[in-house]
Amino acid sequence: MTQAVLELASQLQDKLKTLTVDHGKEFANYQAIEQLTGTPVYFAHAYSPHERGSNENRNRVLRRFIPKGQASSN
Repeated sequence: MTQAVLELASQLQDKLKTLTVDHGKEFANYQAIEQLTGTPVYFAHAYSPHERGSNENRNRVLRRFIPKGQASSN
């Protein structure tokens, strides 16, 4: 996951100001992301979707077209 975030950050360049993530194990190496990109990483509190409002909104829009459990690659 760290490598994927670093690749995305390099594509976004100066547009990426901060990252707000959950406490999942995929972000255990968040210090490397901060150091290599210069982008602060913030952690949202558990069970607080309002702290990631734009993420929740995009998920809701996607679920209109791709229901949970359906593969998105087709």
